[in-house]
Amino acid sequence: MVTDRKKDSDKLPVKQGPEKASPEPNEIGASTPYDFKGKNLTPYGGLLPVITMLEKLGFQSLVEQSVTSKRIPRAMDLYRFVLGIVLGLYIGFARLNQLRFVARDPILTGILKVTKLPVQSTFWRFVNALHLNVARQMLAIMRAMRERVWAAANVKLEVVTIDTDTTVHTLYGQQMGGRKGYNPKNKGKKSYQPMLTFIAETREYVWGELRNGDRPSGKQVGDHIRKVCAALPPCVKQIFGRADSGFYCWEAVAAYEECTARFVISARKTSRLVEQLRQAEWKPSPQTDGDAECEFRYQPQDWDKEYRFVALRYERAHTEVEAEESEQYQLFETSQYQYRVFVTDMSEPISFVVWFYNQRAGAENLIKEANNDAGLAAHPSGRFDVNGNHFQFTMLAYNLNCWLMLFNREPQADATKLHHTTLATSRLRFLFVAAKIWRHAGRTGVSYSDHYEEKSMFERLMYRLRRIAPRGQGYAPVMLPALC
Repeated sequence: MVTDRKKDSDKLPVKQGPEKASPEPNEIGASTPYDFKGKNLTPYGGLLPVITMLEKLGFQSLVEQSVTSKRIPRAMDLYRFVLGIVLGLYIGFARLNQLRFVARDPILTGILKVTKLPVQSTFWRFVNALHLNVARQMLAIMRAMRERVWAAANVKLEVVTIDTDTTVHTLYGQQMGGRKGYNPKNKGKKSYQPMLTFIAETREYVWGELRNGDRPSGKQVGDHIRKVCAALPPCVKQIFGRADSGFYCWEAVAAYEECTARFVISARKTSRLVEQLRQAEWKPSPQTDGDAECEFRYQPQDWDKEYRFVALRYERAHTEVEAEESEQYQLFETSQYQYRVFVTDMSEPISFVVWFYNQRAGAENLIKEANNDAGLAAHPSGRFDVNGNHFQFTMLAYNLNCWLMLFNREPQADATKLHHTTLATSRLRFLFVAAKIWRHAGRTGVSYSDHYEEKSMFERLMYRLRRIAPRGQGYAPVMLPALC
């Protein structure tokens, strides 16, 4: 029998079995009931990777061996006081009185092994009892932690770039050490002017100190650069340094040479230097944003020898210049031109030297991150020594984010492709994670939401951190390939 019809003309059979029912959305409105019966809930579930890293790298033994205090705390021991302050800064509480908001948080109290954080006055008695040397001790702790992190995270940078800069913290109280100095945003007000240095490749804070509002002297600048070079990990073989015109002095150049570091420093305007610029042989500069470029050998006054100076020139509009016109921070003017001048011991072309110096703008972003996100600009005490210690606690909290990003990076060997996640963004992605702490059969655990978007990245980070183990005098790398 022949069927005279098309093959696909019949209706398809109905699917057998019910389809998976789609979940209905939760309806939340003004009449939604609520209560306070939830137990062991925390919004800071992301503290688990932080304490895992600190525990695996021996942070507690470092603090107990390094930090000294005449006062013997009773509410918590010295290590837990330091850890509580640093974790509070990492969470985003820049002042001690704000710790009362997380005094009963189950994950924070679980980390510190207390049922409730001490009151504000107890924290203040502990902080006020710390000597000024604690700031130096915290720097030594960060140096040791950096070496351990680099070993465990398989960071083998042989060439690093250090960016040194200062920032201005306006004071609104009667803090000791406040001075009326360089303060462009709040002229005439007292301020501090701390000095900081960062590693450009990993964005880590290396060395710094809280200073009064006076401009740093040449000896202070030179000592700072030498301490920075000494604080770098042993694997570093070559150092490049960048600094703005605030560090333009012979002591800074001598310190760079003593550390065998190549450097580029922005020059300040002097009458002798302007005369050299006018007499120089200028050429077109197609590879930079300047109209012309030049280079010359020049020995500034009180310097021991001459150095290579490179400069860019920008033509000004034909307008009358007032005699009282102030100079720019790195760009000074004459009646016809604007100049950017740098002193360097690098032999590369002018365009490369200028490009290399322009990358120093990243350090200004890191200082802004430390000021706004880590709470560096919040000086809680009227005593200078207490504020100096708080300065180093804050920068340790800043470094915690940088170290976690080294463990959380993608498998890559090129340090130039290493992405930096700011502390504010890291809090939103990895710290402010809702969690529930449970306890069963003598075991304690943490449960996270199955809707957490960064689940795979969080699990990868925890897997790497829990594999950290000592090996010989250092730590076995938990990542491949090495970052170099």
